[in-house]
Amino acid sequence: MRRAVAFISCIILTILAVQFASPSVADDDDGLIRSGWKDVGLDTGGWSQTPDGTSWGTINTQIPLDPYEYKYETACQSGDALQPACAADLPACTEGPDGEAVFWYRRIREIADPMWDLFAGPVCIYSEKPRDILAEIAASISHEFQQSPVRPATVGSQPGPNALRGAETNFYAVAVEQAFDLTLLGQTVHINATPVSYTWDYGDGTIMGPSPSAGAPLPEDRWGEQTLTSHVYTATGKYGIVVTTHFQGTYSVNAGPSLPIPDEGAFASAPLGLTVWRAVTKNYADNCLENPSGDGC
Repeated sequence: MRRAVAFISCIILTILAVQFASPSVADDDDGLIRSGWKDVGLDTGGWSQTPDGTSWGTINTQIPLDPYEYKYETACQSGDALQPACAADLPACTEGPDGEAVFWYRRIREIADPMWDLFAGPVCIYSEKPRDILAEIAASISHEFQQSPVRPATVGSQPGPNALRGAETNFYAVAVEQAFDLTLLGQTVHINATPVSYTWDYGDGTIMGPSPSAGAPLPEDRWGEQTLTSHVYTATGKYGIVVTTHFQGTYSVNAGPSLPIPDEGAFASAPLGLTVWRAVTKNYADNCLENPSGDGC
């Protein structure tokens, strides 16, 4: 379909919007084409300059090797007047100076087609670049991830809570993948956290890791075997064992694309208390049948 005349009413505008909507752009219930615009006023594509270089918008028209060229027109306008019914559904455009709601059009660059297809809208443009909240979130997301409510691993030992000096004590960590939402700079940020490695502090000055092994419980008849996460204590005493779980994360802003969090988050478990005893072996020569009160009887 070609746009032959200016929009006269919101009904015509709605019909054209349905016809020309890009497959990647979802229509809202009001029939107007959206391009990632969120109720909180942030498009997850960030800000870029309009083709004429005079304004800033959320439609990226600076894509290398893009076969299209773009232009925009004031949304819901017929002649010099806005259509009231249509204008009632426009975004507020308060993110920066001189906000204006527009519809975007595009045509294939190479064939110099004189007709423009409706591509997206209504979205806002501004005379100056608004605050780039996406960039600010990206700059702080590693710090926010480290402060986020990720649950650290829990730690178990075999044997426990008592163990023997000089014997292998098996330790294991249990950590799970997690997902949750944060609010950063007024935007909804969804985070996924996946455990990837573990650093073991056995409480006696010995540190092991980061290691990809979380360890695992053993059957009781195998206690005392050496494992990838077991440890031998050389002195008796009370120890607190802590495992730090390293999580890799991804985040998305306002249900936008999933992006990697640059740095891992490290989350320490609560200390696991362990008391290490010594074993004493004695040999006795007494015959308990002959001397029931002898040592060892």
